[in-house]
Amino acid sequence: MHIPDNFLSTPVWAALDGVSIAAIGLTIRRAGRELPDTRIPLLGVMGAFVFAAQMINFPVGPGTSGHLVGGALLACALGPAPAVLVMTTILATQAFVFQDGGVLALGANVFNMAVLGVLAGYLPFRLIGATRRGLAIFSGGFLSVLASGSLALSELLISGVRMPRPLIITSLGFFAVNALIEGAITVSVIQALDKLNPGFVQKPAAARSRVLAALGAAGLALGVAGFLIASSAPDAIQNLGQTLGISEKSGFQTPMANYTAGNFESAWLRRATAGLTGLLLIWAVCAAGARMIARRRSA
Repeated sequence: MHIPDNFLSTPVWAALDGVSIAAIGLTIRRAGRELPDTRIPLLGVMGAFVFAAQMINFPVGPGTSGHLVGGALLACALGPAPAVLVMTTILATQAFVFQDGGVLALGANVFNMAVLGVLAGYLPFRLIGATRRGLAIFSGGFLSVLASGSLALSELLISGVRMPRPLIITSLGFFAVNALIEGAITVSVIQALDKLNPGFVQKPAAARSRVLAALGAAGLALGVAGFLIASSAPDAIQNLGQTLGISEKSGFQTPMANYTAGNFESAWLRRATAGLTGLLLIWAVCAAGARMIARRRSA
């Protein structure tokens, strides 16, 4: 789902960088009004959990994988504006630290997954969540991924990448499968949170310590060991690039490219160290942002 550098033309990625910067500026102003004080402790643990879950790829078709995006999950738990900021933090960390998604293409990825993806994920919950919550959450997860994937394909086409119609249809099919799985995972996670903290989604109830502990433990397990069961197949965008012969080479070198860190002989230790580092970075940045929101509100 992450677009690497070298996939988009300069006018496209530059324009989307500008649009995303403006969108994030507006979102920062809204987040302070939208996020209840009782949900502020959730920003760090939700961000770390979604980051860890995004590391776990699952098969969506022959030789192709997908992963949880988490836009609808964040929107239901935090509200759309805070969700956009948390997702942006995740995407920026992935690009600058792990070379997952391009640095120049960061604006495109933020626009696709953090802005439009989150808003598409929140729309069904906003419209029918009060009466048909399960359907709304599933639909949000589905729409979020399908919107993000369709935007990525559109941006490639606008950039002049020639794609045969069968390849476009196949890619959309992979996105649809990913979207169905996203919807199911989103519903399952929200239901689990509701059991730990009744009324968690329906009203801005305070996040109980067991919710924070459960999310933290799940994120830690996924971050340091989940990749052991993850699919090694490329995701739909990477598969598309390989099919079309587009190079993923970037002029930027990141410290933990491909989610590996250290000089350990064990590949598991290299991956686990990178995963743990990412979890701590996401948690720290999101927690610092939450404190800033709280201080601005009190002032």
